[in-house]
Amino acid sequence: MSQDEYAACIEACDECAEACDFCSTACLAEDDPKPMVRCIALAIDCAALCRLASAFMARGSEMADLLCEACAELCEECAEECGKHDMDHCQACAEACTACAEECRRMAEAQ
Repeated sequence: MSQDEYAACIEACDECAEACDFCSTACLAEDDPKPMVRCIALAIDCAALCRLASAFMARGSEMADLLCEACAELCEECAEECGKHDMDHCQACAEACTACAEECRRMAEAQ
């Protein structure tokens, strides 16, 4: 698959990573971050995996589909957790994670 064919998924992964980074940092700045522990951990993991999947796709790795599948699963889990919290940064993260999961599933199935 060419890099052009990966473009939408790479963009979704990059946007998701940014949203997750922002969310985890904003959660840590909350008055009481303890209830946000799972949200923070998932957002940190999700950002890292999104960046890794993006890099695999950018270089056309034959293993990109495996990373996209794992990324979709983690994005869905992160979206579910972030969606439980009312803060704007959590809701924005949930939206970005959902969009990324959809793109990653599409990419994994296309391989």
